[in-house]
Amino acid sequence: MERLKAALRRAPRALFEDLTAPADPMPAMGQPGWPVWRPVFGMLLVLCAIALAVAHVNELSPVDGSAIPGYLVLFGIGQGAALVAGMFRPVSAWWASTLLMVVIVRLAEPGLSPDALFPWTVSGLLIQCGALFLLALRVRPRRAAGALLISLLAALACTVATTRAHHYVLDRGTPVLIAAVVIGAALRGLRVARTQLVVQEELTAGERARRTLLEERNRIARELHDVVAHHMSVISIQAQVAPHLVDNPSDALRENLAGIRQNAVEALTELRHVLGVLRSEDALAQGARHAPQPTLDRLDDLLDNVRGAGLVVTTATTGAPRPLPPSVELSAFRIVQEALSNAMRHAPGARVRVETAYGTTGLTVRITNTAPDGPPAPRQSMGHGLLGMRERTAMLGGELATGATPDGGYEVAAILPVSAPAQAAVPAEDTP
Repeated sequence: MERLKAALRRAPRALFEDLTAPADPMPAMGQPGWPVWRPVFGMLLVLCAIALAVAHVNELSPVDGSAIPGYLVLFGIGQGAALVAGMFRPVSAWWASTLLMVVIVRLAEPGLSPDALFPWTVSGLLIQCGALFLLALRVRPRRAAGALLISLLAALACTVATTRAHHYVLDRGTPVLIAAVVIGAALRGLRVARTQLVVQEELTAGERARRTLLEERNRIARELHDVVAHHMSVISIQAQVAPHLVDNPSDALRENLAGIRQNAVEALTELRHVLGVLRSEDALAQGARHAPQPTLDRLDDLLDNVRGAGLVVTTATTGAPRPLPPSVELSAFRIVQEALSNAMRHAPGARVRVETAYGTTGLTVRITNTAPDGPPAPRQSMGHGLLGMRERTAMLGGELATGATPDGGYEVAAILPVSAPAQAAVPAEDTP
């Protein structure tokens, strides 16, 4: 009971705050939620307001046939202007329309014909409906319901003190006003939901891109771990065997080699710990997890596999093939692999050419495909192809170029230097 009493005491103040607070701001042009029909709707509203204002003034003609007082003409025009202002200041416009309705009714009532509709004329009812509709478009439903209640109470008050009998239409005008508020509130809810959906889609797209980036970097880290771990194991073994290859090695030499082996073993242990974290949620089979990472020596096997799948692939090699750092060979192999996979998915029936060029400073791989013979298969999910290529190239301090060719095909070209700058050794992290 106490809560009910407290709520009743707060109700007038809450209603006052609801009916005086500013309306929701309209989104800026081009932003989510901007109604594309608003300019056209504004022009139509101006024309309707002018027509309703003229009709409203005519309906206020005195029953004795005398001229309409000038102040009633002014107030009728003001009510039409309030309807137009509802597009920009719906709360103030509704207040102005309601107050002008009460003033016009009280001033014109003594001269109205008993057959005239009261307290709303047809045009006056439409003006009031328009003001409530524009208000419901921009405020919460509770505030719109409060404005509807005030409008009905104002109309009811106009029917209490009259000088003669009239054709009362309060019972038939009330459903019309309610319908205007309900439609406006429904359209506002649709606009708000659409705006939230657009914002959520943007957030989801950003989060998906970030997750894809992190997943690809995780995969690259796992592969590079295997390469580094192999070299650390070799260093450890060589440091252990080296003293036996020298006649009468000095104590200093034995101590240095032992330190090298100890550091290599500790580094290898730490790498294994990191690998355990990276692969803790990996769904790969145990054998696949510890399989050696591919190099360019396995490129022919990759090409044979895609040829068996129906892809026409030709190869060309420039320069003298030579062993390259494992990170370069691994990245080159993965770039070719991703480019071939993209060609199979997005360019069915196309012919692919894989070119490798060994230079003095590094390796260049170029994969091109002709225009597809048919439409590509629909995408089932967001892939990592181009993103992975860019990450691998950036990690080595190289360059990657992708894009369409003049004949309608596609090209991927990557320059992978043998010795990368220090600042390019690790991919840059995203700035929070």
